[in-house]
Amino acid sequence: MQTVVVGTSGTTAEDVIAVARGNARVELSAEALDALARAREIVDALAAKPEPVYGVSTGFGALASRHISPELRAQLQRNIVRSHAAGMGPRVEREVVRALMFLRLKTVASGHTGVRPSVAQTMADVLNAGITPVVHEYGSLGCSGDLAPLSHCALALMGEGDAEGPDGTVRPAGELLAEAGIEPVELREKEGLALLNGTDGMLGMLVMALADLAKLYTSADITAALTLEALLGTEKVLQPELHAIRPHPGQAASAANMAAVLKGSGLVRHYQEETAPRVQDAYSVRCAPQVAGAGRDTMAHAALVASRELAAAVDNPVVLPDGRVESNGNFHGAPVAYVLDFLAIAAADLGSIAERRTDRLLDKNRSHGLPPFLADDAGVDSGLMIAQYTQAALVSEMKRLAVPASADSIPSSAMQEDHVSMGWSAARKLRTAVDNLTRIIAIELYAATRAIELRQGLTPAPASRAAIEAARAAGVQGPGPDRFLAPDLAAADAFVRSGGLVAAVEPVTGPLA
Repeated sequence: MQTVVVGTSGTTAEDVIAVARGNARVELSAEALDALARAREIVDALAAKPEPVYGVSTGFGALASRHISPELRAQLQRNIVRSHAAGMGPRVEREVVRALMFLRLKTVASGHTGVRPSVAQTMADVLNAGITPVVHEYGSLGCSGDLAPLSHCALALMGEGDAEGPDGTVRPAGELLAEAGIEPVELREKEGLALLNGTDGMLGMLVMALADLAKLYTSADITAALTLEALLGTEKVLQPELHAIRPHPGQAASAANMAAVLKGSGLVRHYQEETAPRVQDAYSVRCAPQVAGAGRDTMAHAALVASRELAAAVDNPVVLPDGRVESNGNFHGAPVAYVLDFLAIAAADLGSIAERRTDRLLDKNRSHGLPPFLADDAGVDSGLMIAQYTQAALVSEMKRLAVPASADSIPSSAMQEDHVSMGWSAARKLRTAVDNLTRIIAIELYAATRAIELRQGLTPAPASRAAIEAARAAGVQGPGPDRFLAPDLAAADAFVRSGGLVAAVEPVTGPLA
């Protein structure tokens, strides 16, 4: 089992995914434990003073004006966790909760939060035991952190609330901790607040979305190339010198991917060589690198934002190296929320252009000799007519999901928190968009591979043949009379989702971007 060591200087996207999806073991470095102890000494010293310090000896948010006496401070920390664990709606996915917990531990381990080493160790122990707190869909405004989601996780550390055990069964968290030999934490000054005040949920979802989209953008370049080939289009628009004069790196990468897939094809430019040559391909084919490339560049910007956030310590107040404990606004989710929304816009456009290519394959007036709807016996058979309906429905939803959540704000906490990021909502809708984009690309793959096989007498590119053979081996059936189509589409979805399409092509093309 992989082990991820958490230090004081943040973490990496690879480590987040290893913990969230790969169940990697988590360990705290000696440096982190030392930083935790030193910061705690500062908090303890402030707690002993008569002057109020926010988060240490005061209430929270709009209630920050009340000075809390020492005998009530442990109760204050428990109460903030209990009261803030107010989420509602469906359960959030296990991988999201694990990413959220790990990223909160990353900030705690920085030594800027004032949390005791024993609390950080308990957080690691819960992750390592495979205990996943039940977190609900609704409860975060993306400001003052992902408050309700993080509160449900903190509640489990206290041995309260519900959690999913390593066997997948939801039970009282206290029972699961006891079975794992983990002692529930007794929170002290500052600790309850420190466990709640971060952008960890939206950041975890951003990191995982970037990993998924990287695979999907490569898959979309492959399916775009297959469609170009099936439509007897020209690969001349993919020449590197054309993309060099508009130097967007993502565009050049997508064009290079498509050119690599099409190398050696006997279908490209076939129609241009006929007696009535076609001057240009449609935008959905000709501009595929420009659209996918813009999305790639959007991902690069989002990855830069994520890398900065992964290096950050997000809490309020924070313990500074010189011993000061200062209030701040670093918990505001705007930097993450913006790129989450930007990714949803780019994903919607990629899905939209893929659907337009699919529709062109099915229309006998625009497909350059393919049968209507790629049907075996058009009229008796409907072919892929309704597969395109499904794809269109997915695209339509993606356009709705592309409406920015971060453009909204709704005041809370008696107007103390009067401008919020809605970053959690941006992350949740992006997860749905990524899921839908996978299905859209799978349907284009299904249509394009069938169309290529219907071009009898013409030889597809070696990479195309490899993609078709792997898809058929994965249960994605080829041309023929109408049949129950949903299982074929599900197989195509699984093939794309698993990375099977990219894995099938790269032995022929070499590594794709």
